[in-house]
Amino acid sequence: KILAQAAYLEGYQGVTAAPSFGAERRGAPVSASTRISPQTIMVVSQVENPNAVVVLDHTLLKYEEVTSGLVKGGWLIVNSRRHPKELDFKGDFNVATADATRVCSNLRLIVAGLTVVNTAILGAFVRATNVVGLASIEKVISERFPNNTIDINLAAIAQTYEITKLEKIR
Repeated sequence: KILAQAAYLEGYQGVTAAPSFGAERRGAPVSASTRISPQTIMVVSQVENPNAVVVLDHTLLKYEEVTSGLVKGGWLIVNSRRHPKELDFKGDFNVATADATRVCSNLRLIVAGLTVVNTAILGAFVRATNVVGLASIEKVISERFPNNTIDINLAAIAQTYEITKLEKIR
């Protein structure tokens, strides 16, 4: 939703954000799709051929479905301490990694004992894709988040942006 709102602020006319939940239990894999387009979007289902896939938990990389349908030249963005080359992915897509977990742990961005990386990884998404700018993400965070959590989330996004490693296909 943050990404969709940031895109709208930047003038994209078509933005949708649609979560998809499987087994509803804490720790279960969750998928969410965001569409961003200069034109109005009439589809709100899950995206089948994404331009970018963001993986918040690197242990999910063992599942082929993670990169299924990722378009040629698209981005696989992973919360990982490893360099993109170390992930050893074969495909016609680019790979970006950032250790958002370390950033959020250092900042003590923890809720109910769990390190929260979903906002921080937006920094890696912005760095890799350039679809939206950091300023738009920052504006949305400032508008949507409670005052006592704005600064820590903005710091997590900025730090993750800075440490993102990119590996483009040749």
